[in-house]
Amino acid sequence: MRHRDARLRLLPAAGAALALLAAGCATGGHSSGHTSGAGRNRAHSAGSGTELTIMPANGSQDADPSAGITVTAARGTLRSVTVRSARGVVPGGLRDGGKVWHSRWALGVSQAYTVTATASGASGSGTVTAASRFRTLTPGSTFRTEIFEGYKQQYGVGMPIILTFSRPITDKAAVERSLQVTTSTPVVGAWHWDGSENVDFRPRDYWPAGTTVSFTGHLNGVQGAPGVYGTYTLTQTFDIGPSLVAIGNTRTHRTQIYYNGKLRYNWPISAGRPGDATPDGSYLTIEKENPVRMIGPGYNLLVPWSVRFTFSGDYYHDAYWSVSQQGYENVSHGCVNLSPADAKTYYKLAVPGDPITIVGSPKAGTWNDGWTEWFLSWRQYLRGSALDEAVLAGPGGSTFVSPASVPASTASAPLQTAPAGNSAAD
Repeated sequence: MRHRDARLRLLPAAGAALALLAAGCATGGHSSGHTSGAGRNRAHSAGSGTELTIMPANGSQDADPSAGITVTAARGTLRSVTVRSARGVVPGGLRDGGKVWHSRWALGVSQAYTVTATASGASGSGTVTAASRFRTLTPGSTFRTEIFEGYKQQYGVGMPIILTFSRPITDKAAVERSLQVTTSTPVVGAWHWDGSENVDFRPRDYWPAGTTVSFTGHLNGVQGAPGVYGTYTLTQTFDIGPSLVAIGNTRTHRTQIYYNGKLRYNWPISAGRPGDATPDGSYLTIEKENPVRMIGPGYNLLVPWSVRFTFSGDYYHDAYWSVSQQGYENVSHGCVNLSPADAKTYYKLAVPGDPITIVGSPKAGTWNDGWTEWFLSWRQYLRGSALDEAVLAGPGGSTFVSPASVPASTASAPLQTAPAGNSAAD
């Protein structure tokens, strides 16, 4: 049976944490020598020929926060850079052999910053110090970002991080660079844009069971479209529960239930009858209710132990009326029928994000009819990254890397394999 309704609209978790940008540490060292005066952000040492430049310029009142801060030592080496705002110390890093320092994330909008930097000549002598005090612009247009996951909630091993933006994003690369994932267990994954207002993070293989995931979107000051800026840093932490993977075969009329990688149950089912076939695809559980009112041609029932996996209304659910056909014949209106005992067992285990893969159907699944990120192969999913890069996440945060550099997958079939012919166009 199928609950036929309009596409389900799932709101981001209430209370998704919004926090303002704060601090890290900068390069260390000593400083001495000339300090630039009002209106200047450049200093030089006559003895060493070293020239020190800070951008934004001293006294700026409408600096672009998305450009960050750049400190450059010409004919010398940076010894220390410290950046402070009312919210603390701003992190950054050195490059080009210690000649350039750049802030790690975008700066906050409508904020005052003080930069102090010291450099020395090639011989280590003749130090020079420069300072810049400036303020970032107050944007005329802003965008908001919402995350679906709720604080400390538990999700299944297939659950993507789902972000939704209040306005279309045209500089997807800038937004993607600002997104950081921290995991208690190392994970390979990627960001994938679905249109201009949604981006999701999916691991290459399912999340390791028991992983704690922390997300930080350093979006304050990021220019998502011309003149349109983020104004907050978005944070959230959630947990991945045990691995619960269902594989339903509409031809054999059986579903296998794998728990933490091992086959725990092999139940008889009845899937969609001819004309109402259950669609093939690698789905995720969306929500569950006990009972759900299901209405369709010739029926209006309260159906117990119902776990939803498509927005259009497909469920794994108790079908006490079709027990005699389960294991032998497909008679449902599109859902996967289970016995009352089996449906109750599955219902009690399920959380949002548990994988459900349907195979053997004459009907292909539809992209975005549910959380369909796993319709895509890893190669296809990577094509949705604006940076064309994979993500290595772990306890220390995440970095963007070439997909060719990531370790080979150790995932085992069939638990991590989408059925052939159900992915979006290659």
